[in-house]
Amino acid sequence: MSKGAVLRLSALSLLWGSVFLWIKISGYAFSPVEMVFVRLVLGAAVLLTIGVAKGQKLPRDKKVLGHMAVAAFLGNAVPWLLFAEGERTGSSNIAGIVSGTGPVWTLGAAVLLGSEKRLGAARIWGMAVGLLGVVLVAAPWSDGTHASTGSIICFVLGAVSFGSSFAYVGRFLAGRGIPVFMLAGGQLGIAALMTLVAVPFIGLEPVEWRTDSVIALIILGIVCTGFAVLLNTIIITKDGAAAAATVIYLMTVVSVVLGAVFLDEPLGWTVLLGTAAVLAATALLRRKPAPAPAPAPAADAAPASRVGTAPAAGAQ
Repeated sequence: MSKGAVLRLSALSLLWGSVFLWIKISGYAFSPVEMVFVRLVLGAAVLLTIGVAKGQKLPRDKKVLGHMAVAAFLGNAVPWLLFAEGERTGSSNIAGIVSGTGPVWTLGAAVLLGSEKRLGAARIWGMAVGLLGVVLVAAPWSDGTHASTGSIICFVLGAVSFGSSFAYVGRFLAGRGIPVFMLAGGQLGIAALMTLVAVPFIGLEPVEWRTDSVIALIILGIVCTGFAVLLNTIIITKDGAAAAATVIYLMTVVSVVLGAVFLDEPLGWTVLLGTAAVLAATALLRRKPAPAPAPAPAADAAPASRVGTAPAAGAQ
């Protein structure tokens, strides 16, 4: 891997791994809905501006916009609100670890949507190990746990929603030729409108104007949401999707380290084992199942000259 690729991967891992730190600090002054709304607006502004500068246009097809709305609900509005709410009583490192189980839920949703036909033993083990990681970081047997039951529920539901959104986008939006910055920016914009509707009902709380919270929210929206997507696109283009996928390992570790260093969050044995389990699960889930063996020809099969060529084993 080139030096440039290493720098890009390191930068993106730091940006996405620090998200949970910035959420925690932003939460000192802003309610979850206020925080998420501002984050979505700032992120959408960055991406749509880049898209317009590149001559890209938003899709106008109503069906596509409908799918984008579902993706915005599952991938942005719901999980970001849940993680922000969970970090009110839970630590940022636990949020980062549970977020790392996203591939577990992505694969499960892909199976339900019919995008994945065969799992394979490694992926089944990966899903089981990922769930074990959640149990370890939750540590329900411990009285001195570093996360409340409510925060763990929020984190898990947020990871389920976020992971499911990837499967949904892959099933209904990928391969339609939608410009990447308009797809991502449009999705954030739609999620912002959804969140705006919720603000009068669950988001109007007195704002305590703290400098650290304001700075954290600006970084969260512009840098960790907007420019991080741009950097991820560059990595996929220059270094390949396989390289981009390694960010999930690194960001989980980054979130744990940042929480311990800057917020003095505990690193007990359950947190460390849970982190290892989530990383191992991600590695297992990346393994493709072996192709199914081609069926043996029947004894009374027609002559080869009269039978069409069979598709390759494992072809969809």
